[in-house]
Amino acid sequence: MARFTPEELQAARDRVVPDVVAEGLRVLFCGINPGLMTAATGHHFARPGNRFWPVLHRSGFTPRLLKPSEQQELLSYGLGITNVVARPSARADELSAEEYREGGRLLAAKVERLRPRWLAVVGVTAYRAAFDDRTARVGPQARTIGETRVWVLPNPSGLNAHWTAETMAEEFGRLREAAGA
Repeated sequence: MARFTPEELQAARDRVVPDVVAEGLRVLFCGINPGLMTAATGHHFARPGNRFWPVLHRSGFTPRLLKPSEQQELLSYGLGITNVVARPSARADELSAEEYREGGRLLAAKVERLRPRWLAVVGVTAYRAAFDDRTARVGPQARTIGETRVWVLPNPSGLNAHWTAETMAEEFGRLREAAGA
């Protein structure tokens, strides 16, 4: 695991990680918030134990395993990445309920502007907090944002032991099929 100096930690906490977005994407993936490794590198899902990139490939969204530093290639596949909350933190449990609610409001406005076919929130707990939907489960949601359909995916963090890379890839694959490969 990478070690950060106190100065590097503060710089990472202060950094805004740019979205990888364009109008009319097939799927806009939405993480909870940038971790410190993501903030330090500027690349989404950059922590080595995070399974986002392997699961994205394994599910058929990408023809090869992309590195976080290759995140801009997602746009060529009609895919993008944003976050519910922009503020980097070491752990998602450092975020407040108000940050989630405000993040949900900002995310909805972003989705209305960009009009992706699907919004895929990775993390059911984050989705529930951001959209005040305590009954949400992994899978397609009844909610839409404008014309955009919503799907909740399992959190690809290595800390999420309830889901294996294989079962996550199956769920991501269900979304890929729904979004039209």
